[in-house]
Amino acid sequence: MNDETMRRMLADQQDEITAYHLYTKIAGIIKDESNRRIVERVAADEIKHYNRLRAATGREFKPQAFKVFIFYWLTRILGITFGIKYLERGEGKAVLEYSKDVEHLEDMVEIIEDEERHEKELIGMIDEERLQYMGSVVLGLNDALVELTGALAGFTFAFQNTRLIALTGLITGISASLSMAASEYLSTRHEGGNNPLKASLYTGAAYVLTVILLILPYLLIANPFVSLGVSLAAAVLIIFVFNYYISVARDYNFRKRFLEMAAISLGVAALSFLIGVLIKQFIGVDV
Repeated sequence: MNDETMRRMLADQQDEITAYHLYTKIAGIIKDESNRRIVERVAADEIKHYNRLRAATGREFKPQAFKVFIFYWLTRILGITFGIKYLERGEGKAVLEYSKDVEHLEDMVEIIEDEERHEKELIGMIDEERLQYMGSVVLGLNDALVELTGALAGFTFAFQNTRLIALTGLITGISASLSMAASEYLSTRHEGGNNPLKASLYTGAAYVLTVILLILPYLLIANPFVSLGVSLAAAVLIIFVFNYYISVARDYNFRKRFLEMAAISLGVAALSFLIGVLIKQFIGVDV
């Protein structure tokens, strides 16, 4: 084999031993027995691939301890689904790499088939509570971003007082979160979906957390317009992080969802800011 093929095989061999340790550690924290067995089986295949590559290259590798550590805790924090899906993306890249070596090593055909099976099994095993209620989280998050960014933009020009804006925004946000949680409870109960109480709690929690993050700049920064800018930047960051998470966990189009959600939130904020300008100009109320 040529130098390029050898280089690629060595890189894949390193990935296989690292992935084996990652899958093994992840399997240890999965409570569902059937899911755990799937991940353990995948881990066994990874070490089989490593041994096959080792026989071809004559090289030994140790797992990348830092990568194992980081990825393990990333999975613990963000959930099994996110961690598994993130690993599955890596498996997809491995399939592409091995496909380049098929003409050189016939055994790679079996490895490719194993990797493709891993992908299907990993996708099929996803069954995590937090994703069962992701619709409720989306509802709370999206409504809070759209409503509160708009309200804060309007309040900023109308009041131009950070403490008053924060107080008004907090009252508005908390009241809206309770209303949204109650609506989600009634809607879920009426439609016969997931646990109505849990659905309402997920919606309310997502709403309240968003409210706190958006109002925080007004409590820390004296200039109301700078506070608005920071708050809008925080909104975009929230949209970015959430959509990246859901795009990995649910295989959604990240770019499309991020741009759509950001455009709606910032568009409403701009319109509300304009309304605040007009109200202050024509009604002439000074606070």
